[in-house]
Amino acid sequence: QSPLVESGGGLVQPGGSLRLSCTLSRLTLEYYAIGWFRQAPGKEREGVSCVGSSDGTTYYADSVKGRFTISRDNAKNTVYLQMNDLKPEDTAVYYCAAEWYGVGSCSYEYDIWGQGTQVTVSS
Repeated sequence: QSPLVESGGGLVQPGGSLRLSCTLSRLTLEYYAIGWFRQAPGKEREGVSCVGSSDGTTYYADSVKGRFTISRDNAKNTVYLQMNDLKPEDTAVYYCAAEWYGVGSCSYEYDIWGQGTQVTVSS
């Protein structure tokens, strides 16, 4: 079983909000960069938002800037992705991924992946 567990996905109407959680087990969050990625049917996987391990630098894809916020709670070993003003094009399976001492970028291969959680934005 993956040490990363995503939760918080579901069905929401356009303009609505969801908060995804990525909880680590058997890993200590402070040593890992965490990324949120998504894959829609028939499309390639894309990096949505990533946060670095040590300096907390963040990255957001242009398509989600101003709507999504990534945050980390080292005490709870959990990273959150707050998603506001959701659009139908945000519909996808969302995955979190971890990289040992990684930087806040979604542009490199992450080593550890969760199972994913479905987000559907539809009226």
